[in-house]
Amino acid sequence: MNALFIQIRLLDVIDVLLVAVLLYQLYKLIKGTGAINIFLGLLSLYLLWWLVRIFEMDLLSAILGQFVSVGVLALIVVFQPEIRKFLLILGTRSFMNRGSKMFANILWNFRQEETLNISAIVNACEYFSENRTGALIVISRQNELDNFVDTGQRIDALISEHLLETIFYKNSPLHDGAVIISGNKIVAARCVLPVTDKKLFPATLGLRHRAAAGISEHSDAIALIVSEQSGRISWAKEGKITRNVRPVQLKEMLAREFVAD
Repeated sequence: MNALFIQIRLLDVIDVLLVAVLLYQLYKLIKGTGAINIFLGLLSLYLLWWLVRIFEMDLLSAILGQFVSVGVLALIVVFQPEIRKFLLILGTRSFMNRGSKMFANILWNFRQEETLNISAIVNACEYFSENRTGALIVISRQNELDNFVDTGQRIDALISEHLLETIFYKNSPLHDGAVIISGNKIVAARCVLPVTDKKLFPATLGLRHRAAAGISEHSDAIALIVSEQSGRISWAKEGKITRNVRPVQLKEMLAREFVAD
């Protein structure tokens, strides 16, 4: 009896690689955002529908089937911002450059990532607090915040206390807006962030605090704020503001969130 062998062509390999590239790009767009939870919810609903069909639960199967039948349309509506961004990436001239960088990033992810320079960030915030210098620093996690990085000025420099102080110096052209940190690098400055639309947000807090809450609602990032009026340090996580933080508390929080994983 002749053994059956699966013939793998070069086109099959290219096909798999292209699908992998598309899936990786889609994953980058939604990781660390609320969209990933929505996707998992829709997937759970689809699996539940299959389960009730197996057990022949006709009434529940009919109800869930109505949701599944419009699933594609629901995905388009729910993921409209991510789909729009993905199509914009495809339409730019730099798409090939992005693709080459993507493969470099995949290889880089297998290496040990540099530890966040917590001391430099805490020392800079303490300096801002003592000198009543307003500052907004966003530290990314799984979501790299590419769409918000594109609104500002690219820097791509290692984190240092003096660089942060220079950026937020009141006469600096980069001080108005947010600094975004990814890994151990200051990726961009003067970035525009979405503000929270919470009705019960404290009226005493200004636009920096609203932007910090907004970015922490839209992603898994943590935002640090120094008030220009009071010099008080705060941080935002998952849309919640923790106020009047001492430098030692800030250092403990950053170590807990970015080192103890």
